[in-house]
Amino acid sequence: MLSGVVLGSCKNDDDPSVNASVTSTHPGNGDTDVAFNHLVTATFGGAMNEATMTTSTFTLKQGSTAITGAVAYTGTTATFTPDTDLEPNKTYTGTITTGAKDVVGNGLASDHTFTFTTGASADLVLPTITLSDPLADATGIARNKEIVLTFSETMDPLTLNASTFSLRQGTTDISGTVSYSGTMATFTPASFLTAGLEYTATITAGGKDLAGNALASNSVWSFTTGGSLATLAVVNLGVAGNYAILAKTAINNSSISVITGDLGLSPAATSYITGLALTDATGYATSAQVTGKLFAANMADPTPINLTTAVNNMITAYNDAAGRVSPDFSELGSGDIGGKTLVPGLYKWSNTVTVPSDVTLSGSATDVWIFQIAGNLTMSSKMKIMLAGGAQAKNIFWQVAGQATFGTTSHMEGIILSMTGITFQTNASLTGRALAQTAVILDKNSITEP
Repeated sequence: MLSGVVLGSCKNDDDPSVNASVTSTHPGNGDTDVAFNHLVTATFGGAMNEATMTTSTFTLKQGSTAITGAVAYTGTTATFTPDTDLEPNKTYTGTITTGAKDVVGNGLASDHTFTFTTGASADLVLPTITLSDPLADATGIARNKEIVLTFSETMDPLTLNASTFSLRQGTTDISGTVSYSGTMATFTPASFLTAGLEYTATITAGGKDLAGNALASNSVWSFTTGGSLATLAVVNLGVAGNYAILAKTAINNSSISVITGDLGLSPAATSYITGLALTDATGYATSAQVTGKLFAANMADPTPINLTTAVNNMITAYNDAAGRVSPDFSELGSGDIGGKTLVPGLYKWSNTVTVPSDVTLSGSATDVWIFQIAGNLTMSSKMKIMLAGGAQAKNIFWQVAGQATFGTTSHMEGIILSMTGITFQTNASLTGRALAQTAVILDKNSITEP
């Protein structure tokens, strides 16, 4: 039987010091009862130089007899197609030589060989589609969705391409790329899909398995994207929007910060505002580091009730942002959004989001961004959120269930709604509001309300 055994580990295509590697073959090394009309494939740990994928670098022998055939390459897989069917009940040896090189010129460290034994019969079973993602008639599909098909068996990667696997919106072809791995083919659109529209995917009978058996017929199915063509509604902050910083348990500052806007703390008392050298007044305090007023729950009326309302509004706003449905984009970048330009819309992640390089939010002055983050939000040191096209910080909402942490000298834009806490490391800055259901930690920061 066929195993598709994993033979090695993946490598970094861009590292000129790392040898190319074969990660799997099909048939796998040691496989038995292989159909004698089977093609032979080798999958590499990264993109290879197609010019080095030849019958000189990928060979097949039965004993000492070379098997004639043709070699083709697509994605990360090379395919050896024998000129005629293999013989039944014979052992064959495949070899990938060191002449096979990756795109930066790295060859294999040594020749890679594998053996398999054919069975007594040919494979005449037609492949089928066992799963589509999205499913037929699915709605609310994220606009960054890749379309994935799972087959009943390993397919010939050369037969899965933009001609056999396509996507349309109405009569318009959607440009994209097709890749194949294991038993799954993936269509990746070249750009984000449009919100609220029906798309139709097609896989034709040109898709074949490694024995040359084609799908019985074309398969066509449709799905509808989520999001809305209308501008996303802003998150209503209520009176929480009167504060540059609002927290429940503490506001702690190290060194000298520069804050433009009011600060509020409730239900904690004034003593939990530290490092800002407060000057008491009736119902509020002032600080040389703050252009605005500071309020805490133990100050004179009407401050306590005002703060209670603000904190309740903050929680309501958090729940509003977290509860928005039908995201435009889901799990974008698997949580790594570094280097991306993000258009307006509703974004959703089930885990942590990181910003390891600068990010641009591009849209008009009325466009809205809502980021739903189920884990932490972590921005690396020196990185920036940048605005383009008129985008405004007041229309950007970061709903963070975990910790929101901004590295040294980083710059953030937007309203931060954190359930767990917000930490600004040394010299980090924010144009927006820091609204935390626990503490806000400062260290020589610049915080400016939008």
